[in-house]
Amino acid sequence: MEIPVELVQIIINEEVDQQIIVLRELNGQQRDFPIVIGMPEILAIDRRIKGIELPRPMTHDLLEQVIEQMGGTLQKIVINDLRDHTFFATIYIQRKGTVVAVDSRPSDAIALHAGLNVPLFVEDQVFDQLSMSD
Repeated sequence: MEIPVELVQIIINEEVDQQIIVLRELNGQQRDFPIVIGMPEILAIDRRIKGIELPRPMTHDLLEQVIEQMGGTLQKIVINDLRDHTFFATIYIQRKGTVVAVDSRPSDAIALHAGLNVPLFVEDQVFDQLSMSD
């Protein structure tokens, strides 16, 4: 089951390579968890949330434009697995009545989410795995 979540915190620490974003369940138990990502990814997420446009498209801007120019729309993002302390995500793109699922790093998927404000979900089994590791 997909559980709706929101990005509630971005922690940027320029002294280390590992940056943190925090996702929180929108309803129900309001569980939350951190995802560790790199500096370029967190800066892309932060920039897109703030609506800062650059003179030339960065990778996530380019991907957004490619999806749109090919007649697609980003439908949703799902964090769908956790293996060996690594999160996995899928972005769902609708084009001509067909939905295509594309494997993605969560940080890239969330950067797209930040710019487009599409629904963001976490599979229930990921929350289950996180609770078992506590």
